[in-house]
Amino acid sequence: MKRLLWIDISKALAIAFVVYFHFFRTVFEHYEPPPPDWSGIIAGTISFLRAAWWQVSGLGFHAVGAFIILSGWTLMQSTMARAESGQVKWGKWYGARVVRLYPMYWVAHLVYLLSPFVAKLEPVDGRIVLSLLGLRFINIEMNFMYLNAAWWYFAMLIQFYLIFPLLFWAARKFGASIFLIAACALGFFVRYLFLGPWPQNGLWVLGGFAVCRLPEFALGMALAFWHSKSPKIDWFLLQGPGLVAGVLLYPAALWLYDYSYVYVDFATGTCCFLVIAGVAGLISRAAGLAKVFSLVGVYSYGLYLIHQPYVIWLGLRIRPQTILIFLLTFLITLAILSAWGIVLEKGTNNLVNKLLPRRKAVTS
Repeated sequence: MKRLLWIDISKALAIAFVVYFHFFRTVFEHYEPPPPDWSGIIAGTISFLRAAWWQVSGLGFHAVGAFIILSGWTLMQSTMARAESGQVKWGKWYGARVVRLYPMYWVAHLVYLLSPFVAKLEPVDGRIVLSLLGLRFINIEMNFMYLNAAWWYFAMLIQFYLIFPLLFWAARKFGASIFLIAACALGFFVRYLFLGPWPQNGLWVLGGFAVCRLPEFALGMALAFWHSKSPKIDWFLLQGPGLVAGVLLYPAALWLYDYSYVYVDFATGTCCFLVIAGVAGLISRAAGLAKVFSLVGVYSYGLYLIHQPYVIWLGLRIRPQTILIFLLTFLITLAILSAWGIVLEKGTNNLVNKLLPRRKAVTS
């Protein structure tokens, strides 16, 4: 399967936004921006830009929704490529996914336990067994955010992989449009139940029960399906229309917080995806910059798994800071963590390939 450059760049942008958000929240946890000063044009402009920066920085967690869409896309794309050549054997498919996901996930645990520069906010106890298994949704209040809160994504991802053959069959059987409508209806209905008639812990809606995030994942699958049929998807996502649509629709997506949380994650994740894909389209035109971003995107999984304890550890030690110093520190931190994540994930993959030489590489 040929990798799409802009997909890898989008993954890099998404993980960078997530890392930025966690760093931002740690450094400015108890900070409230001063009220706007409209006493002069210059002062008013500075106040406006500072307020805009503050608002945009607070949207970083929406990149997780974009990640879910990208995960659905890449999984659908790679599986369709294998299906067209008659190579989809679901037993081997599951085995390849387990080998792809778990070793780096375990390495991330090891790094957390051994590194002196991570925030260790909870004791290491018996819960680590469920964490290593990825079953963090068991006794969700105690386990879902245990040790490294970012690992909740892994628990959701393995659920999607478990049901993916059914989703793949449905998308091909009924077509991408009907599949997407049905998946959204199911996901929204379950979210409605968990938020209203049958109230549950919000962690289930976040991703503890993957069906609650099925609309985003199904959108990624549908986009991959449409992309294989028509080049117009590339034009929309990468040439500007998608970027403009994402920016214009974002206020409406944020308004949903006041209307109904049932639809918020899908709306904000979609808008964030459109913006990220649009920016990725611009970056892909600059060969040197695209190469750097795509490398980070290829190994974004490792960076996602290791980053949060590091940025919390550092953020707690440098706050408070001016905005300029904060941004400069973030860029340096992102570069270091990206390099560290690449070394860890690449090394882990190489080791696994040596131990299991017959395994075909799975990098999507």
